[in-house]
Amino acid sequence: MTTHVLRSQSQDLANQPPSSVKNEATTRGHRPDYDRLENQLNALKADTKNKVGQEDADYIRKVIRTQRACEWTGRVLLILGFVHPALWVMGVLSLATAKILDNMEIGHNVMHGQYDWMNDKHINSKAYEWDIACDGSSWNRVHNYEHHTYTNIIGKDRDFGYGLLRLSSDFRWRVKNLWQFATYLVLSILFQWGVSYHEMAAERVFFGKKKENRKNNVTHTTLKKRFFSKGARQLVKDYLLFPLLAGPMFLWVFAGNLIANLLRNLWTSTIIFCGHFTGDVETFKEEDCKNETQGQWYYRQALGSSNIQGGNLFHVLTYHLSFQIEHHLFPDIPAKRYREMAPKVQAIFKEHSMHYNTGSFARQYISVLKRIVRYSFP
Repeated sequence: MTTHVLRSQSQDLANQPPSSVKNEATTRGHRPDYDRLENQLNALKADTKNKVGQEDADYIRKVIRTQRACEWTGRVLLILGFVHPALWVMGVLSLATAKILDNMEIGHNVMHGQYDWMNDKHINSKAYEWDIACDGSSWNRVHNYEHHTYTNIIGKDRDFGYGLLRLSSDFRWRVKNLWQFATYLVLSILFQWGVSYHEMAAERVFFGKKKENRKNNVTHTTLKKRFFSKGARQLVKDYLLFPLLAGPMFLWVFAGNLIANLLRNLWTSTIIFCGHFTGDVETFKEEDCKNETQGQWYYRQALGSSNIQGGNLFHVLTYHLSFQIEHHLFPDIPAKRYREMAPKVQAIFKEHSMHYNTGSFARQYISVLKRIVRYSFP
């Protein structure tokens, strides 16, 4: 992993305007034709958007129906666990699947505005609220806008390491980094709460001195109110309401909800880390990304993302973030379309001699773990 810096690699590049040499890869020594790259990817985006229609609307509604069926099947089977423990196990897996679908294939993608064109008041980025502790409006500010605008720009993208992990040499090493693998495990287990608290941590709401150049999008009072109200609602629903409705099966349902949430957290965090923090993803300096063109922005997205190979079911369960490169390039395109776009994106990258970072789930995840361990040390 290297940080992109603005520099001249030849007299020819040095004589060009600054905007034409930004995001120059120090490792590959290759500069793509940004204008051509922009035109090619814009054409692919336009062509795909022209295909978006009833098929995509039918797909997301089918996923929503499947999610609801999995949720209520799971909740019923948890109660029926007294008949046979296998029913309880099936209930946990069914409920976990429902939570994964709600969080990922539905929530994440709907909140990105991928289905706003449907004009459905329930399937809309402004109205949708997902079944996790994180307030939807907070996620939209921190992830949907900041992360996708400033992907992997150190000092601008708060999603890079989530303020907890040192994942590049851009950050000064501290003693606490020695045990950051344990920190990573805790973050994965409590991932929905980490995402929920992410904006408050960045704003120094409870701890630390507020950064002088940080502009508040909302007041600290509002942040705290939404954090506690959404979190309390999730806790009451999963660990009080549904267990109480189960009567004598209170503890079985309580435990089932707890494990289902744990499975969802672990799966979500693993997929997200595989898409953002493999060994090959690169970081960028803030000063080198000012006034970048659309083509340069595309180039930064390409080098800051990783894909995961897999089958159709795998892609659905990863909310198609197994196509993280395509998602970073086209975040508002219905995610199901990434499958058909990926070969075309890869061909364009090859034409420009750009690295298309993809690999098996095992390979990408091992790469993530190595990165976490590597930057645990000075």
